[in-house]
Amino acid sequence: MQTKAFPRYVPASDLPDTVLVVDDDTKNLAILGRLLRPQYEVLAAPSGERALQIATGTAKLDLILLDVLMPEMGGYDVLARLRKNPATRDIPVIFVTGLNSDEDEEKGIALGAVDYITKPYRPPVVLARVRNHLELKRARDWLKHQNTYLEAEVVRRTENLLLIQDITINALAELAETRHPETGYHIRRTQEYVRILAGRLQTHPRFSGYLTDAAIVLLTKSAPLHDIGKVGIPDYILLKPGKLNEEEWAVMKTHSRLGALAIERALREADHSIDFLDIAREIAHSHHEKWDGSGYPEGLEGDAIPIPARLMALADVFDALISRRVYKQAFPLQEVRNIIAEGRGRHFDPDMVDAFLDGFDEFAAIAERYQDEV
Repeated sequence: MQTKAFPRYVPASDLPDTVLVVDDDTKNLAILGRLLRPQYEVLAAPSGERALQIATGTAKLDLILLDVLMPEMGGYDVLARLRKNPATRDIPVIFVTGLNSDEDEEKGIALGAVDYITKPYRPPVVLARVRNHLELKRARDWLKHQNTYLEAEVVRRTENLLLIQDITINALAELAETRHPETGYHIRRTQEYVRILAGRLQTHPRFSGYLTDAAIVLLTKSAPLHDIGKVGIPDYILLKPGKLNEEEWAVMKTHSRLGALAIERALREADHSIDFLDIAREIAHSHHEKWDGSGYPEGLEGDAIPIPARLMALADVFDALISRRVYKQAFPLQEVRNIIAEGRGRHFDPDMVDAFLDGFDEFAAIAERYQDEV
């Protein structure tokens, strides 16, 4: 099996590294310039203020050699200003000074300098330390580039996984809905109803702890799988153009368990919890439960019914009433509104009905936008 190699870091330019030398003594600037210029691009600044102007200008600096003792603005102050500026905080700085006590060196390192060179200059030492710190900077730049690449790759792959996940969910849901050729946009409509209803309840004291932004995204993603269990219902029952008899209705009601079991098997294969599938299982299993306990398959009552299933119960009934079926015509919107209102506290969670009624125009707009083809 071949492994994918990381892309090689390519510097932004083939030009030599740029070193800024800062010293108020022009002789020292000349000495360091002659020493470094054969290998590097060298810029010179005779003061701390000028050094900051160059560092924040258009030049891309790879290293700064900074004198400590300068009039007006000393090296320590220059370094502090460099470290406060996001544009310059990562430029390595080597202090160059005639001070040679351990305390001076420790202070410079504590302030953020990467090294400390004392005067008079020893050319081999200066060149070695400049070379070493430029190599370290290139290594850090390479690592930063790799981290940026990896972060972008993680984002790209995550987006691809989410896209594949959404496509798979919708494909499975549409496969189930092919058993109902008359339902058309049922999946899209119920998905939108759940999203709108959950959003309207997000600040309600009973639901605010559960209906976070992330939870609403998962609810919307999971909603299309609510009737996945209908793939296990025989055609002669599912497509019967009339009222089901008692035996047929008993078989039809098994679709909620069938859907939940199918999702449960998928979760066992995954061997760990998957949030949207956990929600999908709750919806598939319990969206035909009723607030007063008269629903199926468990006869759950009130808050014992999972919130996702309660949301889907209202969305599913609303859509069933406004839609034409082989055994009935669509009900007018106002009549459907009244039926949902009458189900408050019996079929549906009372607070969810109130949110539905307050936002009825939004639900009606979705129904209008995604009408089934006649």
